[in-house]
Amino acid sequence: MKIAVYNLRDFDEKPYFDRLCAEYGYEYVGTPEYPSLENAELARGADAVSVIYCPVGRELLDRYHELGVRFLAARPVGVDLIDLACARRVGIRVSHGQYSPDSVANYTIMLMLMSCRNIVRILKEADLQNFTLRGKIGRELSQCTVGVVGTGKIGAAVIRHLSGFGCRLLAFAHHRDESLRGMAEYTDLDTLLSQSDLVTLHTAAVPGNQHLIDAAALARMKEGAILVNTARGSLVDTDALIGALESGRLGGAALDVLEDEIGLYYRDCTGDVIQSREWNLLRSYPNVILSPHTAFYTDQVISDQVGNLFRSLRAFETGAENPLEVR
Repeated sequence: MKIAVYNLRDFDEKPYFDRLCAEYGYEYVGTPEYPSLENAELARGADAVSVIYCPVGRELLDRYHELGVRFLAARPVGVDLIDLACARRVGIRVSHGQYSPDSVANYTIMLMLMSCRNIVRILKEADLQNFTLRGKIGRELSQCTVGVVGTGKIGAAVIRHLSGFGCRLLAFAHHRDESLRGMAEYTDLDTLLSQSDLVTLHTAAVPGNQHLIDAAALARMKEGAILVNTARGSLVDTDALIGALESGRLGGAALDVLEDEIGLYYRDCTGDVIQSREWNLLRSYPNVILSPHTAFYTDQVISDQVGNLFRSLRAFETGAENPLEVR
């Protein structure tokens, strides 16, 4: 088995690929670049291609098929940017990643605490040696109602961790997790939005969830509430969010993901003029935290991502059942 690895990072992923290729008897070629028609030739002679969270469309899949690629193994969980219908048409089997949900859950709660305690303003003013208290008063998370939208593995982990803080927890999901009984109260989305001091998103970026949080949803949120998004940028209508922040209705936002992050995050843009009106506006607000899609990023996750990639490819290779295959 030969793997063409795109977006390969030598500072964290490469040692795992080196070790696991030796263990599995595989070989790989890698590039730090995003996959494109220009660098598709890297996959010539490869059985599999591995990518991170990036677009893989029809033309690229057709080219990989021409080059003999049989498998596409995404390292992240989400595959919403891969043209799955085209992959099925050309016979390329697709798998997604899997990793510890605690990474994103921990990060989500960190963002909640930072937002509640106005930590961005506190640290920025401390850098200027302004140690006064005016305008820096915070809220105690334990006194808040937190609404969790989506109770899959990550949303459920957020609820379990937050249950120790003593806050009231509301949850909305199409499929209820009975193990959360006694920790969170399931309710409808409108009730969750209207009663929560913080709303955190942990649902998939499927077509029905595009702009799940739009202008109407933001208008239904409790005045002064904080929106946290560590899931997918497409869940939130960014223009509507900016409007809610500028009007003062929304108390703040903590965003690890944005709608237009592709081509921005995971690149070194030092000294560049960022061509994103939304990013530049949000970055200027004192009640907004922006981080560059790093909620997942722990040593455990990198180990999980690469390890599960190899287990997935071995299952494809041997014809065994592959629980990570996207069907």
